[in-house]
Amino acid sequence: MLTEKIIGAAIEVHRHLGPGLLESTYERCLAQELDLRKISYVRQKLCPIHYKGILLEDSYRIDFLIENQIIIEVKAIDNFSPVHEAQLLTYLRFLELKNGLLLNFNTPTLKSGIKRISL
Repeated sequence: MLTEKIIGAAIEVHRHLGPGLLESTYERCLAQELDLRKISYVRQKLCPIHYKGILLEDSYRIDFLIENQIIIEVKAIDNFSPVHEAQLLTYLRFLELKNGLLLNFNTPTLKSGIKRISL
């Protein structure tokens, strides 16, 4: 299953780097790991919104859109908060997708930093 492949790639990144780095570092390394595993993605995908009949094309940027199916948001924070879940749910709604993953690399083990979100 695609979600398990993505999680496996993220665990590999965390295994090599550990916690304590910037989100951008984990994002770059996760992109490299996805490439090695031949998982297609778009990084920093623009997520447009419509506001009062106007298309705002560059309103949001999604960390990863994996195979046009799953949104990945990379974090390096102490703990998830409701705003992180709301952010991912908003992206799912705007792109009309069903599944996403929040990945928090600032944890002793990545397993405790994974949150699956479904719309």
